[in-house]
Amino acid sequence: MNDVTTGPEPDAPEPEAAENDSVEPQVEDKPNDEKSTRLQVSISLRGFVLTAVIVSLIATVAVLAWLYVGAERKLDGQNRRSENNAHAEKVALDYAVNAAEMNFQDLNAWKAKLVAGTSPELKEKLTKAATSMEQILVPLQWTSTAHPLVAKVRSDTGGAYVVDSFVSVLTKTVQAPEALQSTATYSVTIESAKNWQISDVGGIGAAVEEK
Repeated sequence: MNDVTTGPEPDAPEPEAAENDSVEPQVEDKPNDEKSTRLQVSISLRGFVLTAVIVSLIATVAVLAWLYVGAERKLDGQNRRSENNAHAEKVALDYAVNAAEMNFQDLNAWKAKLVAGTSPELKEKLTKAATSMEQILVPLQWTSTAHPLVAKVRSDTGGAYVVDSFVSVLTKTVQAPEALQSTATYSVTIESAKNWQISDVGGIGAAVEEK
């Protein structure tokens, strides 16, 4: 057999570049980036303004609430003071009327009213004073009726009220059978912390000595 010698294969033709294949240049999307940045800045600024408004509203509400609470407490304090003053004045005026009304034929009833609502120390003092006054009231055949006029708190020190009470008194004695009208003044000290107990009284002796 004859050997057939084959030569090198011819080089394959290089494929021609397709006419339509072309490399498109990359274009940076800068306008979109700038728009996104402006949007973010706008959103951030809007959020900051909104936060500032909310904080301002919260601060305003807090101030108004503080003012309201302060005003309410002040009003409550004024109401309490007014109520306490009125109560102290009533206690003092009621006591003054009872102290000014006397009847020589029933001085025990007067003595009981004289010490009603008083502290133990004052009760002892008033009992002694009433016993001394009895020596004047019986011989004079003293009879008096009283009507309340007005009472006014003079001072309030730590819940201790000093009240000036004024009562109109009609008095009859053996020396003055026709009723004489006068005004008696009592200074009454009341301790609100001790269940509105009367701790001091002035004016009882003077009411008798002036006649």
